Amino acid sequence: MRKIVLSKGRHRGLPISVARHYRALEARMAMAAEQIQRATEVRPTPRWVAPTFAVLALLTLPWIGYLAVTLPRHALSVHYRAAWVGFDLGLVAMLALTAVQAYRGHRQVGLAASATATMLVVDAWFDVTTTPGGPDLLLSIVLAALVEVPLAAVCVWIARHGDRMVERRLRQLAVHAELATDQAEAARRTATSARRRLAQVRGRSR
Repeated sequence: MRKIVLSKGRHRGLPISVARHYRALEARMAMAAEQIQRATEVRPTPRWVAPTFAVLALLTLPWIGYLAVTLPRHALSVHYRAAWVGFDLGLVAMLALTAVQAYRGHRQVGLAASATATMLVVDAWFDVTTTPGGPDLLLSIVLAALVEVPLAAVCVWIARHGDRMVERRLRQLAVHAELATDQAEAARRTATSARRRLAQVRGRSR
């Protein structure tokens, strides 16, 4: 009768061959988890983007100071109506695009939501700062505080939530793929072992 040697340690009580299989499986799972972690932590932009935009931000500060000193406090805009109507049409388009992409479950809904949030904040800012005093200014402040800024915050949440869901889904798919690979490998080994045993039985019967 063949003696079965049992393992010790974490897989105590299991046959040595089975324990080795579990250790190999755990090693592959750990390697897959590390690869998934590296894949999700990859830089989304090239390294030159951060310093370039930091320099652009610094260079814009003197321009802001120049405008603050030289621009008149009051100005007559020739295309004031066209500017606001065109901007609001763009805002409507971004709101509709966010709605369509969210309805379809598109992965790029975060981009539309981010653009919509930006336009809502800009809309609130210029509504308040370009409106003369009185009831119109009060209405602009109320709309900014109760409608535009909260809606912009919701759009930011949509963008962040979408990115997190995509990352979580990628992790799940990677884990499922690893498990499927392990199951296929185990099935292959089982089939190979069964064929060998069948061959041995046939050999003995002869």
